[in-house]
Amino acid sequence: MRSDGSGPGAALAVPGREPADGAVSEDALLGGRVRLRQPVAGFRAAIDPIFLAAAVPAGPSEVVLDLGCGAGVAALCLLARQPDLHVTGLDLDPVLVRLAGDNARLNGLSGRFLPVGGDVLNMPPRLAPGSFHHVMCNPPHLPSAVSVPSSRDSRETAMREGAARLSDWVAAALVMLRPKGSVTLVHRADRLDEVLATLRGQVGDIAVCPLWPGGDRPAKRVIVRGRKGVAGPTCLNPGMILHAPGGGFTGAAEAILRDAAPLRF
Repeated sequence: MRSDGSGPGAALAVPGREPADGAVSEDALLGGRVRLRQPVAGFRAAIDPIFLAAAVPAGPSEVVLDLGCGAGVAALCLLARQPDLHVTGLDLDPVLVRLAGDNARLNGLSGRFLPVGGDVLNMPPRLAPGSFHHVMCNPPHLPSAVSVPSSRDSRETAMREGAARLSDWVAAALVMLRPKGSVTLVHRADRLDEVLATLRGQVGDIAVCPLWPGGDRPAKRVIVRGRKGVAGPTCLNPGMILHAPGGGFTGAAEAILRDAAPLRF
């Protein structure tokens, strides 16, 4: 099930741009504001990149880098909320980079969303260090030592760290940021200590926003945001409750997932 609560669209064949099994689906996000082509098999959009995009404090005419952009979910959702931005996406998977380019055209955003193939360990020369107002990223959530019970390569690549560790993702983000620019990432709550350790001494005004499933269940995801080269304390915010007691998303979560509302914290 997709993050907007509806089922996948019909499988399509996209000549020259297919995943290994040749099938993609066309789905809708943000209440239909975003059209998304993504592989039928393998890693598919969930709510993480939508909440990530909602948390980026980007303003008109600013430039944003999306590290690990995949098929473009976070970039497209950010542009749906703030259309006057320019977003560059970087991803290691050439199939997903091509799909992200298709999605930029599908949503009429070819001039504002540019997906680029590349590795956070060896950033492409076309991306100039210190040139972005904001960097957002949804790094692989599992350490490389943890196995992923899936034979679908794109899903495994998205879920498990490869040569690039969490610290490498953060380092790449900070290199690309302008002074006082913001870095925003979504990660597993049980790795929050690692996330904060990678930021310590380089990022200030850090704000942590837990995403609570609801009820008495602990948070599984956190969104962490900070500013490069500034001094300021770390703040743990109340966070967002995702699910209502009777089922479905809470009104606040629905506003983000369907109405492209910002996540303020």
